[in-house]
Amino acid sequence: MKYSKEDKPERAGGAGAGSRAVPVALVVVVLCAFSFYLGGIYSTGRSLLDSIQPAPTALLALGAATTTRRPSDDGQARPALASTAAVAFPECPADYQDYTPCTDPKRWRRYGNYRLSFMERHCPPPPDRQQCLVPPPKGYKPPIRWPKSKDQCWYRNVPYDWINSQKSNQHWLVKEGDRFRFPGGGTMFPNGVGAYVDLMQGLVPGMRDGTVRTALDTGCGVASWGGDLLGRGILTVSLAPRDNHEAQVQFALERGIPAILGIISTQRLPFPSAAFDMAHCSRCLIPWTEFGSLYLLEIHRVLRPGGFWVLSGPPVNYENRWHGWNTTAQAQKADLDRLKKMLASMCFKLYSMKGDIAVWQKSADACYDKLTPVTTPAKCDDSVDPDAAWYVPMRSCVTAPSPKYRKLGLNATPKWPQRLSVAPERISVVPGSSAAAFKQDDARWKLRAKHYKTLLPALGSDKIRNVMDMNTVYGGFAGSLIKDPVWVMNVVSSYGPNSLGVVYDRGLIGVNHDWCEAFSTYPRTYDLLHLDGLFTAESHRCEMKYVLLEMDRILRPTGYAIIRESTYFLDSVAPIAKGMRWSCEKHSSENKADKDKILVCQKKLWAGKQ
Repeated sequence: MKYSKEDKPERAGGAGAGSRAVPVALVVVVLCAFSFYLGGIYSTGRSLLDSIQPAPTALLALGAATTTRRPSDDGQARPALASTAAVAFPECPADYQDYTPCTDPKRWRRYGNYRLSFMERHCPPPPDRQQCLVPPPKGYKPPIRWPKSKDQCWYRNVPYDWINSQKSNQHWLVKEGDRFRFPGGGTMFPNGVGAYVDLMQGLVPGMRDGTVRTALDTGCGVASWGGDLLGRGILTVSLAPRDNHEAQVQFALERGIPAILGIISTQRLPFPSAAFDMAHCSRCLIPWTEFGSLYLLEIHRVLRPGGFWVLSGPPVNYENRWHGWNTTAQAQKADLDRLKKMLASMCFKLYSMKGDIAVWQKSADACYDKLTPVTTPAKCDDSVDPDAAWYVPMRSCVTAPSPKYRKLGLNATPKWPQRLSVAPERISVVPGSSAAAFKQDDARWKLRAKHYKTLLPALGSDKIRNVMDMNTVYGGFAGSLIKDPVWVMNVVSSYGPNSLGVVYDRGLIGVNHDWCEAFSTYPRTYDLLHLDGLFTAESHRCEMKYVLLEMDRILRPTGYAIIRESTYFLDSVAPIAKGMRWSCEKHSSENKADKDKILVCQKKLWAGKQ
């Protein structure tokens, strides 16, 4: 049935359609605003009830009544938090001792098997978040100190017998009495990791002279390769997925070697483009030639122009190895030929090959000019930032070097350690940045680190090895500790200016992360957590309570936290910290006129009642 203008009745008073449009427009505006509001709530992982509570939410949830308002250090009026006794958090069940919230094997069945995507990050929704303290294993004691920890750790701290029984023949680790010993073996280095790296250095001279400083090890085992490189001035991020038995990343961190949980599957790795000087795979079982070489394209993205990709294991040296690979020589030859062709198509050049090791170098020349959006592989367009890496799907295209940055190439980058103090080109991603601001930031952090050491004498000693800077910009805190026996995982917020490329350009390491979620690591893996204004920056999105509980999860018993914040937020942190069984002391900053204060806390070693 059709309707015409003649069928419509006249409106009384001659109001016409104009007056009716007003309430309709209001309804549309109200609905759009409400939709935007709900989107803001759920995109941050908060519930609707949480959003009604004024910030900081965590303290209100703990029963701190607020009826008055007082000005904060920045002059803004905020709710005055009543000082109440801390609420003691309960202990998590005993089977939570290795709990990793966003890579929890108990939740894997909820997700698909495609490309092992169930092993990627899948964080629990707000109603399922745990509000308890993760207990240490029975018999846990403070870790063996560096550098002895590189070769041994307490068995009770990582009580996993499966990996010992399955990998003892490959000399990954050996159980001896009350500890595990790490002899430095591996599937592809039966003569020890030292001899393996010696051979590699012969193929890549840049590993000897400071040209190669940062490396990525995919499928790292117990991180023996990364541990050996530490003594050669190369800082490695060891990457392995969460699993039910092997706990590879936990062993690596217990040894004092940098590592995170992760898998090359459907999402980009949490690193910017052109981050690493070298990437390595030692029989890591990643199907490089499948899925349109998507995994190789991701390695290409995170490598610097001129960087190296090192492969040992199938199909390299198939002529002598194929008998032990449950395959045929013809199949391995075809796989190697296909691999070479794929790498050449994405501007890799075969650099050297000897024995079990093959090395390719990412081109830094005009090779990319021949790529277009319709070639195979295609050249990436500008629709997605090549540095975006937080829940960003991998793309089946080649990330060409940006013409904005002419000094990202490995040969154009100053050698280590000079590169630590040179302002990188990528500081332009930070609003208001400049070479002068970079120098000032560097000097400021040297003063701060000196002051921290007066407040926490353990910093700079062998009592602290694994350090995390939870919200860095340039990596200044890590740079100030470069002569200390520590390594620092720099974390750059996924919701702010992505300055992580600057961190890597300096020869440091780090990841993108959102502190509204759990970090990709096992419990009890860091000796020191440092944050500078994190709650000021993120309290509108992330609940303080959950951030602090996550800090407790990843902090080792007897470990420390340095929290640099305004008095307003420190007063809010203190009762929660007490409820987590931390002991804290409040101090002034190195600049007495500074409004920020410093809370130095230590986590107690306690035994679970269960």
